[in-house]
Amino acid sequence: MKEREQLVLDQIDFDGLLKFLDEIVSVQSLDGTPEEADVQRMVAKKLSELNFEVDEWAIDFDTLKTHPKYSAEVERPEGVGVVGSWGNEGGRSLLMNGHTDVVPAGELERWNFDPWRATLDEATGRVYGRGALDMKGGLCCAIFAVKAIMDAGIELDGKVLVESVSGEEDGGCGTLAAVVRGHKADAAVIMEPTELMIAPAQAGCFNFKITIPGKAAHGAMRFEGVDPLEKFILVYQAILAYEGMRNRGVTHPYFKDYEAPYPICCGVIQAGNWASTVAETLTFEGRYGIEPGEDLAEARSAFEAVVHNVAQADLWLRENPPVVEWWGGQFDPAEIDIDHPIIKTAEDAFGDITGIGPTVRGMTYGADMRLLVNEGETPTIMFGPGDVRLAHRPDEYVPLEDIKTCTKTLALMILRYCGVKESDVGAETEEENPESETATMAPESVDADEEAAAE
Repeated sequence: MKEREQLVLDQIDFDGLLKFLDEIVSVQSLDGTPEEADVQRMVAKKLSELNFEVDEWAIDFDTLKTHPKYSAEVERPEGVGVVGSWGNEGGRSLLMNGHTDVVPAGELERWNFDPWRATLDEATGRVYGRGALDMKGGLCCAIFAVKAIMDAGIELDGKVLVESVSGEEDGGCGTLAAVVRGHKADAAVIMEPTELMIAPAQAGCFNFKITIPGKAAHGAMRFEGVDPLEKFILVYQAILAYEGMRNRGVTHPYFKDYEAPYPICCGVIQAGNWASTVAETLTFEGRYGIEPGEDLAEARSAFEAVVHNVAQADLWLRENPPVVEWWGGQFDPAEIDIDHPIIKTAEDAFGDITGIGPTVRGMTYGADMRLLVNEGETPTIMFGPGDVRLAHRPDEYVPLEDIKTCTKTLALMILRYCGVKESDVGAETEEENPESETATMAPESVDADEEAAAE
C-alpha cells in the first residue's frame, strides 16, 4: 500500500459518517412520499458543503415515464436527482451509486430499536435503523471515502461521482433519470448490501399480478359458489414446481453456489369482502427471478404458460381463465465482463484492507445495476456493507466493521481507478521516500502527521 493511500485511510471521519447516517435515517423517505425528495436535498446540501460540484434537478416524471425501461409501483408528487462530482477531466471516471428511498418499517412493536434513527449498539457493533443497511449506510461510505481523499490534500487525475437516487425499491426511476440526464462513467459501484462480496452480476426480477375469478355465494351455501382460494392453491403449487425446475442444475458461475438464485415469491394475496360470502375474485402479487442472459420475453411467456396449463386442467379455470399482468418493478438482469478492470481494482483494494481474498458472486436481488449497465453503458459492480437478508425486516442493521471496511476499500478504489495527480502531497512524500511505494506508512509517521495537522 502506498504512503498516500495510508494517509487517506487515516483521514476517514467515521464519527462524521455515523452522524450523517443518523441524519438521513431520521427522514422517513418512503417511496412516493414528500420525504423521498427531502432526503435527496439533504444529500445535495452535504455534497455542496464538502465542495463537490453538485447537479441537483427536478425529475420530469411525465417525460421519464415514456422511457421503455421506466417502472414504478407508486406515483410521486416530485422527484429530485442528485449527482456530486469531484476531480478532473481526462482521467478515468468512477461513479458511486446509492439509493435513499426505504421500505416501510412495518409493525413498530417488533422493533427493539427506533427504526427512524441510526442507533449504534456498542455491545454488538451494529448500526440499527430502517435504511441503515439498505442502503443509506452504503451511500455514506462513498461520500466519506471521497471526503477522506479531499482531507488528505490529494488531487485525482480523473473524476469521482457520487450519485444519490430515489425510487430504487419500486423500479429504479431515480437512477434512470440520472442516466437520461447524461451521467455516465468509465465504471461504477453500487453500494448495495453484498456482505462485502464483489458482484459483477445481478439477477433480474419481474413483478407480476394474477387475478383468479371465483363465483360468489352465501357462506352457508358455499358449494353453490366457486372459491377462488381453492383455485389459487392449484396455481400456486404449479408455480412452486416451476420455481424448483428453474433452480435445479444452475451453471452460471456467479450464481451456482446459491440454493435458489432465481426464486419466485408471492408476497400479497387479496380476496373477498365479507366473511360469510364466497369471494368473487382473488388476486396475488409476487416477484419472478430472472437469470442473467435469459431471453426476457421468453421468460415471461414461460411463466404465463405455467398458469395457462393449470387453467386448462381445471373445468372452472378453463372457462374463467386467470389473468397474468406484469406491473410495477421490472428489474432486468445484468452482468459485466469478468476481465473489466474495475473488478480487479475492487479485489486488490479489498485484499489490501482486509488481508483476505475477496468473494466474487452475483446478487440474486434486482437492483439499479441493470440501468447503469444496460441503459447507461457504464460497467458496474455491486459492493457494499451488510447482508441483504437483514433488509426489509424489523431491527434492520449493518455491522459497523462492514461500514469501516467498505469505506476504506472504496477510498482505495477511487485512488487507484481514477489515478492521482503527481503533484499531490502524497506523491511529493513518495519522491522523498521511494520505499513507501510498497510499504505501509509506519505508525510513528502517522502520529507525526496527525500532530502536525492538529497544530
